Amino acid sequence: MIDLTISAALERLDRGEITALALTEACLARIRRLDPQVRAFLTVTEELALEQAAAADRRRTAGERAPLLGIPLAIKDIIATQGIQTTAGSRILQGFRPPYTATCVQRLLDAGAILLGKTNTDEFAMGSSTENSGYFATRNPWDLARVPGGSSGGSAAAVAARMAPGALGTDTGGSVRQPAALCGTVGLKPSYGRVSRYGLIAYASSLDQAGTFTCTVRDAALLLGVMAGHDPHDATTMPLPVPDYAAALDGADVRGLRIGLPEEYFTAGIQPEVEAAVRAAVETLARLGAEVMAISLPHTRYGLPVYYLVATAECSANLARFDGVRYGPRLETGDMWQDYKTTRGTLFGPEVKRRIMLGTYALSAGYYDAYYGNAQKVRTLIRDDFNRAFEQVDVIITPTSPTTAFRLGEKVDDPLQMYLSDVYTVTVNLAGLPGLSLPCGFDGNGLPVGLQIIGPAFEEARLLRVGHAYQQATDWHLRAPMLA
Repeated sequence: MIDLTISAALERLDRGEITALALTEACLARIRRLDPQVRAFLTVTEELALEQAAAADRRRTAGERAPLLGIPLAIKDIIATQGIQTTAGSRILQGFRPPYTATCVQRLLDAGAILLGKTNTDEFAMGSSTENSGYFATRNPWDLARVPGGSSGGSAAAVAARMAPGALGTDTGGSVRQPAALCGTVGLKPSYGRVSRYGLIAYASSLDQAGTFTCTVRDAALLLGVMAGHDPHDATTMPLPVPDYAAALDGADVRGLRIGLPEEYFTAGIQPEVEAAVRAAVETLARLGAEVMAISLPHTRYGLPVYYLVATAECSANLARFDGVRYGPRLETGDMWQDYKTTRGTLFGPEVKRRIMLGTYALSAGYYDAYYGNAQKVRTLIRDDFNRAFEQVDVIITPTSPTTAFRLGEKVDDPLQMYLSDVYTVTVNLAGLPGLSLPCGFDGNGLPVGLQIIGPAFEEARLLRVGHAYQQATDWHLRAPMLA
């Protein structure tokens, strides 16, 4: 049962061929067997999952139906779950149990989903390898000596290793799409405002967005259809109708679709095997009837510096609340101000401290306009580039990551090299657009390559149709890592 996609599991549950309890027990057994190697989970909620599965079976027996009734899922540990430890991968929140559940998770639970546990993350979602977790590093199921990507590496690894048929992550600068690419899963980052951020522990509020990990595009469509929609708890959610994303995939094709290939994404520094796999995927779409044309996104080269000014500035404000007074442990010294300094200085990790200091500097008197102010102006130029491009094309296709998974420890002491892992993803967040990553091949070491599809704001249905058509014509998504 662990090889079932969400869609296939729902069909078998509907036909009475399997039970939610049996499916959940299979996932939990696989977690017990494989997670000591992969280390995807910070918390496994076994007792709760079994209770929810038994309740789902009772509801089915009574004739009830719900979109995800009986489907086990994992949740990134930066998303609030009432009464269940939520640490954001940081020791400064160790033991914290939120008094409420995030809207995106609650909607999944209301649709019948089952909570398997909370997955590992770079501390406060700050990282590209899940090595910045305050607890331990997660490993890539395709090669345990390599990283799963980040910051949602635990969720990506859990789905890749078939410990869960689906998982939630968050994406501030690529933290769903990049680990999806490195782990060979489907990663969907919706438009900013499509899914509620209520209950996401904030890193950068103008960039954060909840996203999904699945094995197929159809499964991503199912989860998005449940999560999306306006939320009165989040003023940034848009009051737009939510399409039936999964139903729209039936009969989907790409005939007449205009695909843009931005020249700025195929330059020096990209791994040759990554470029070859992505171009082969574009050729597949062309054979299916799509029209391919070269485009330019000229301000792409400013994406990383703009991102690391905007994101760090927002994080320096958002993380001020973590001082040992209201949340998590407090290291007492006998003096209030020293308590703050000791708690934050000891329990925040080095990458979090680095970003808080960068952001505080960018916001400081005399530097605000030169750094943060100018970054916001260039952010507008980046969004304008995309708007002009979408006047010519329907979707834009790029690599998700410039390389396949790198080795554990390879970049952890070189922040600039680590930041370059997100060079193809950050501009999508800066512009508030939807992005979809799906597997499109493997390199010579047997590591997955990710294809990124970008669309106009709130056109997730278009991305899903393109991705689904590609998966119907290929079998990359059917491959799974072999773990002892």
